[in-house]
Amino acid sequence: MLANKYQAKNRDPLHGITLKMIVTQLTEYYGWEALAKSININCFKSDPSINSSLKFLRKTPWAREKVEQHYLKMKWLKESATKSDHR
Repeated sequence: MLANKYQAKNRDPLHGITLKMIVTQLTEYYGWEALAKSININCFKSDPSINSSLKFLRKTPWAREKVEQHYLKMKWLKESATKSDHR
């Protein structure tokens, strides 16, 4: 039974990834300007910073969900590019 609980947790692609890690990786990959164009959220447009974005995203579930989905898309794109480089 314990193994089933562990397997269920591992199915969540965001398991173990903090919101700070997500925002940091997105800004490193896209930059603030491109991120603001992709996700229309003011915390990415007006004087953006990691800390101000985290405060907003922690209070705003719909925005956090958009950011998490964008992160998963970025992760998938990076993994796809890596796999195609190795072929």
